[in-house]
Amino acid sequence: MDLTHLRSDGTAFMVDVTAKEPTVRQATAVGRVDCSPNVLRCLREGTVPKGDVLAVARIAGIQAAKRTPDLLPLAHVVGVHGCEVDVEAKADHVAIRATVRTADRTGVEMEALTAVTVAALAVVDMVKGVDRSAVIREAMIVRKSGGRSGVWVRGDGGDREGQKPGDAG
Repeated sequence: MDLTHLRSDGTAFMVDVTAKEPTVRQATAVGRVDCSPNVLRCLREGTVPKGDVLAVARIAGIQAAKRTPDLLPLAHVVGVHGCEVDVEAKADHVAIRATVRTADRTGVEMEALTAVTVAALAVVDMVKGVDRSAVIREAMIVRKSGGRSGVWVRGDGGDREGQKPGDAG
């Protein structure tokens, strides 16, 4: 297997995508934050002392998608043309789903993952005063489309809005 970001001497470099044609691309990632029943009750009742956790997490995720190249040294600067981050309190966790769209030369999988993980961090930050036991779990790409490789969909069941494979919903 050729490692595309390594030179023959083993040093890393950023792949040149100049010659690639821009195409419409989209990626969706999901993740979850496992929280105590008390935290989930506070989220549903809107009584978390720091404010509207779900709204802050959505905005944090959108901001993060746009800042991905600042965090990942070999990520290309991509025009994030659309970003949706959904954050929802479920029965036993907070489900996070981010979809990022572009018309560019490279995909937006890292932007979608960055959106999900930073949204999860925002949830943990905002609920830690209620309960410090929140745990971020299973951030993963569940779908991507566009580019040379076309459509890819995760097949292990981890594509249901931040649920663990096997969770009923």
